[in-house]
Amino acid sequence: MLVEERRNRLLEMVRLRRFASLPELAEQLNVSESTIRRDLDHLENKGEARRIHGGVLYTGSSPKLPHFDVQQTAEWDKKRAIALAAEKLIENGDTILLDGGSTTYELARLLVGRPLHVVTTSLPTANLLASNPGSDLVLIGGNICPRSGVARGPYADRMLSDVRVRKTIFSVAGIRESGFFNNDLMLVETERAMMRAADEVIVVADSTKFGRQSLTHLCPLGEVQHLVVDDGITPEWQDKVRAAGVDLIVAESEIVT
Repeated sequence: MLVEERRNRLLEMVRLRRFASLPELAEQLNVSESTIRRDLDHLENKGEARRIHGGVLYTGSSPKLPHFDVQQTAEWDKKRAIALAAEKLIENGDTILLDGGSTTYELARLLVGRPLHVVTTSLPTANLLASNPGSDLVLIGGNICPRSGVARGPYADRMLSDVRVRKTIFSVAGIRESGFFNNDLMLVETERAMMRAADEVIVVADSTKFGRQSLTHLCPLGEVQHLVVDDGITPEWQDKVRAAGVDLIVAESEIVT
């Protein structure tokens, strides 16, 4: 592969995923990580990508969501491990509903190419999956949060009332003994509509969210079926989650690639 062709492919991969790790880029392009680093230096000099700890962000001409980019890279290793574990809960042919959380987006990246029916409230997730020939995609409309690109509010809730899915997957801002929390009242109402639309609810949340209370209470712990978290969760929190009747899945950090 010519250098320019490889760099073009690299840029397209980063553009579609918005964030990618060096190991996965090297594997996809069948080159060494040192070659990827040199190519990324070239793209960074052109203002099309920005290298950060753990990988690279797309910074080209598509609409940017700075808040989403920051959230996406925070605790990335934990989110990646959680996404790898959560993917095992999804079967080919499933109809799933995804929110716009950064951990959920990491899961969506792993679902590219799988035969699925995907409903989402997230513009970044829709952009990621729109060109995937293996899946059907439905984008929920509504009031778009300018920081995250997520649809929420009464229009979104109304659309979700007509949707039925096997699994809803979303992330949260905080987890206490009283349940799950998020920091946007409209978002919480929309996530409740997402829960009503599903046979099973899966929460994906990194261990830093435990003991944290955010603006709005979403639901008690026992109202979700599965909680996927990284292995930073304490034994005390593991006991509390399981006591609430939730299937707790602890993702081992060493599986991150």
